[in-house]
This record gives sequence, C-alpha cells and structure tokens, in this order.
Amino acid sequence: MKHKKLLLSLLEKCPNLKNLKKIHAHATTLGLLQNHNQALSCKILTTYANLNNPDDANRTFNQIQRPDIVSWTCLIKLFVQYEDPFKSVLAFSQLIRNGLRPDTYSVVAALSACGKNKDLDNGKLIHGVVSKYELGFENPIVGNALIDMYSRNGDILASELVFEWMFVKDIASWNSLLNGFLLCNDLEASRRVFDKMPSRNAVSWTAMISGYVKGKEPLVGLKLFKEMKSEGKVDPTMVTIVAVLAGCADSGGLYFGVSVHGYVKKVNLNEKNVVLSNALMDMYSKCGYLDVTAKIFNDMVVRDVFSWTTMITGYAFHGKGKQALELFFDMLESRVAPNEVTFLSALSACSHEGLLVQGQRLFRIMVQRYGFKPKIEHYGCVLDLLGRAGLLEEAKMFIEEMPILPDAVVWRSLLCACLVHGKLDLAEVAGKKVIELEPDDDGAYLLLWHMYSSTNRPEGAVKIRKLMRNQKVRKRPGCSWLEVNGIVREFLAEYRPHYAGSDSCCILEGISEQSKLNEEFLWGRGGEEGFAKDFHKQTCSLSVRSPYIFCFCSEELAQRIMRKTCPLPVYCLSISRRRTITGQFKAKANRWQRQLNFQAIDCSKKKEKGSPAAQEEKADMASLGKPFFEHRISQGASLILLISARLLL
Repeated sequence: MKHKKLLLSLLEKCPNLKNLKKIHAHATTLGLLQNHNQALSCKILTTYANLNNPDDANRTFNQIQRPDIVSWTCLIKLFVQYEDPFKSVLAFSQLIRNGLRPDTYSVVAALSACGKNKDLDNGKLIHGVVSKYELGFENPIVGNALIDMYSRNGDILASELVFEWMFVKDIASWNSLLNGFLLCNDLEASRRVFDKMPSRNAVSWTAMISGYVKGKEPLVGLKLFKEMKSEGKVDPTMVTIVAVLAGCADSGGLYFGVSVHGYVKKVNLNEKNVVLSNALMDMYSKCGYLDVTAKIFNDMVVRDVFSWTTMITGYAFHGKGKQALELFFDMLESRVAPNEVTFLSALSACSHEGLLVQGQRLFRIMVQRYGFKPKIEHYGCVLDLLGRAGLLEEAKMFIEEMPILPDAVVWRSLLCACLVHGKLDLAEVAGKKVIELEPDDDGAYLLLWHMYSSTNRPEGAVKIRKLMRNQKVRKRPGCSWLEVNGIVREFLAEYRPHYAGSDSCCILEGISEQSKLNEEFLWGRGGEEGFAKDFHKQTCSLSVRSPYIFCFCSEELAQRIMRKTCPLPVYCLSISRRRTITGQFKAKANRWQRQLNFQAIDCSKKKEKGSPAAQEEKADMASLGKPFFEHRISQGASLILLISARLLL
C-alpha cells in the first residue's frame, strides 16, 4: 500500500514519457498491477494518454486480468480523446457483454463517441441501456450527454424530448440544448432557448455569440456582446473574446475590434496567447490594418500554423503577393508544416500577382512533398493563374483533366478570363456551364448578356434576358457597409426605399440637381473612360447621361465619403460589389478598394483658418448651399448627411 501511494504521487507529477515508463516498470516488478490495484493501472493508462502515447495506454489496459468498470471507462475515454469513436463504442459493447453494469461515466463517454462519429443507431442503443439501468432520470450529466449526442446527429426533436423528460435541469442542460440548436444552424430557436434560460454563464453567452458569427450575422453577435457587458453579471472569457473578434473580422467592425483589444489589455488577459493573437491578427487583417497585423505577428513568441496562415492570407488579400510568398517560404524554413488553407492563400497570392511559374511550383510542392489532395479551391487558383496569363486553352484542358467535378466557381473563372482576353466562343461554353450548375446566379447571365451586346449579337442578348425571366433571376444590388463611431449601416445600390421616410432622399436629390456630380469623373477625359461609361458597359442600365443614379450607387457612396473629410471619424468597412464587373471597371474598382477600403479618417479635429483643408471645406459648403447644412440637426439622416455632404470630388 505504501508503494502504491508513492507511485500514484509520482504519476501526478510525471513530466515525460521516459519517467512514466520507469514508473510503469517499477510497478510491474513490485506486482502492483494486479486485479486489486486497477486504480494504479488506470492512472498509468491515463498518463500515457496525456503524454500522447495511446498505444502504450492500450497495452496497459490489456495487461489487466479482469478489468472493472473504471478500467473500461478509462479505455473508452482514451479512444474518444484520440478521435477513434468507433473503438469507443466497441469497448462499451464489450463492457456490456462481460456482464458489467455501466455507470454514469462510461455511458457519457460512449454517448460522446456516438456524437463525434455521427453514429445515431448505436447512440439510440446506448439510450436504451440508460433507460434499462435507470441512469438518466435524475442525473443531468447523462441527460446532457444524450442531448449532445442527438444534436450532433441532427435529431434536434429527440434532443428537445430528452430535455423535457429530464427531472433535474442545470445550466449545463440549457447550454446543451442551446448548443444543439446551434449545431443544427437554427439561430431563431437557439435565441428562444437563450432568452428562456433562468441563468446564463460564460458558456451560454459565448455559444450564442459564436452562433451568430458562424451564422453570418456578426452584427447581431456583437450587439449581444454589448448586452453581456451591460448586464455585468458574467465576465467574458478568452473564448468569448475570440468569438467577438471573429465577428468584428467578418463585419469589418474595426472600431469595435479596437475596443475589444483595449479590453483585453485592461483585464490583463494573456495577450500573448496563440489563439487570442491569431484572432487579433485576423481581425486587423480583414479590417485593412496590415501593419498592426504584422506587429502582432512579429511580437508572438510562439507561432502555430494558423498564425502563419493568417499573416500569409492577409498579405494575399491586400494584393501583397510577393510578401505572402516570402513569408510562406519563411514558414517552411521555420519547420512549421503548412496546411491546405496555407497553400490556398499562397496560391491566391500568386494568382493576384500573376506569378504563374511560382504558383505551379507551389501546387507541385503541395501534392508531391506534403501529400495533400487538392480541393476545388486549389484547382480554382491554378485555373485563375492560367486565365490571367491568357493560356485559355491550357485552362480548359486543366479543367477537363481535373480528378474532381468542376463546380460553377471554376467555370465562372474561365468565363471571366475568356471575356477579358476576347475568347468569345470558349466564354459561351463556360457561361452555359455556370448557368447549368447555378441557374439562380445572376452574374453569369449578365456576363453573357454583356458579351452578346458588345459583339453586336442582339439575338443572343435577347435569349439571355428571356432565360433570366423564365428562371425568375433578378440582378442583385451592390452592397456597402459604413461604420461611423461604432455604428454600422448598410447601403444598397439603386435602392431608393432605403432612404424613404427621411430627409436623406431629398438631400441626395438636391445635391444631384445642384452639382450634377462631377462630369469629368463620370464621363472621363483625355481618352480615359469615366465611371459612368464603365458602369454603362457592364450593366447597360443607363440610356441617358443621368448622374442622378450614382447618388444611389453603394460603391460611390463608400468611395466618395473617403475622398473628403467629415465631421466625425469615419471607417469604410468594406465594399462588396455584387454586380458582375469586368474590364477597366474591375481594375478601377479594385484600385478604389485598395486605396479606400478600411481607411480611417479622424476629422473631428478643428482645421486652422486659412489652411488648404479649411478653404476646401468652405468651398464645398458654398457649392452645397446653406439649406443643405440645416439638415444636420435631423438625427435620422445623420449618417446619410455624412456621406452626401462630401459627394463632390
């Protein structure tokens, strides 16, 4: 007994595999690993598992003469821990066949395995075992495990029934049901459960916030985080902060993200934590602050594959392909193995920079050296490389030789490349493939219609329009988001009802009538076509020279607000161009986005009298007229005022 206590004490502090094997050998020599000392055997088994040696852990179990329920439970947990849920279920089945009565812990471990393995049939059998031995009626732990198992298998109705039948419900029970609805992507039902919870902990708030972010509703998630902070009953954890930063990244909420970063410093959260640093990098990168992203990356003591990938992706996304490739090869030299996303970002960087040879080399490295099986996204990047280089026949051959079926994205990439390089016969083939795979996509119809119209083939254009009507496909408007002092607003191109009921519509109309915008910008000069001509080429939505429509173009609203100063700090979050664009307009739009996206202008500082900025502002005020500025007092139109007050170039 004395030796057993000593060995158990040593196992608690065992630092490495070498010492563990010495302890194991000593216990075997003393004859302690017999049936009456299964606690010691289980401790050795668990320690092997914690030191990433599942094979020796399994051998330790096999040395036990007649394993009891505790030993079997340790084995089941071992298989669950090392992502082998099928063996966990087999072990639980063997436990039953040996005539042992399962306990709470063995049942919970087996249910966890069924959830991870998407094994609903065996999960139901284990539920039957729970009912037979009456393990779940008064024990919330088993009920929570059942809810989780059914939710992971997509049977949310069974999860609700288990929840209703539970005699005792704790906060973990509510969290399990909440997470179940989130796993089924039912945000509405999840929110109903969240609102009904008698009490909430950090897990509850984090799950709901993360659910909104993953469900493409990041602004709602950020609003919920504000509610969490205002209640003050629960402090955010690091996991909560990571979820909020992901929401800021997805929505472009730089102002909010910076405040969250400040909160991290204020409460002394471990800012050097790899996961938190990665989340901060992702947020700043997607909000356009690449210098801050690089600083966080350079200050990291430990970098994992996600750290490198985030930085490489940031460079690639912002058109710095060469820096992305340099960082990629630095990553290889640092002996950090890249993953599939890393290669995708590197290939994307090559695509945007037009580095055909380097991109093909990366593709070979991914397949031959690292053994990754390329996904459709990787093939798409290589295809884009070939298309940008004008190698359209090679691109078509590449598609035909792909071992997986090409999707609409691949054919759309070929379609755009063909239009750019004037390969109209191949463009027609690619366009028809896109429509065949995604009949509801408006982009392919518009590209083909533009192709037919620009090549004097009206019968083809009429046919495409007719096909759009038959398929009930409508052109989706462009969309932009602007953040003013932490408040994010959405603008849709040519969507007049968005402004209805406020002074903003009248303001925009007045500006259009008084200034007619800027003829030079709209219609061009010196042989260079302006915005309106490019817009007309791509959409053919203008039959006359009407600058009025551009007051309601979301890209122009977002662009022009950044060209002049405003009374408040303004952040242009993102410009999402949903309409199909090609040719010079695409190049100009990309240039605007690089120049204007994610820039912050602090215009709250007073300008000195006589300074160029002050004179410029005075001239703008004179051109707009006094009545216009009287609308500043209208709170409902405040954001539009900030935008429309600087529409003039």
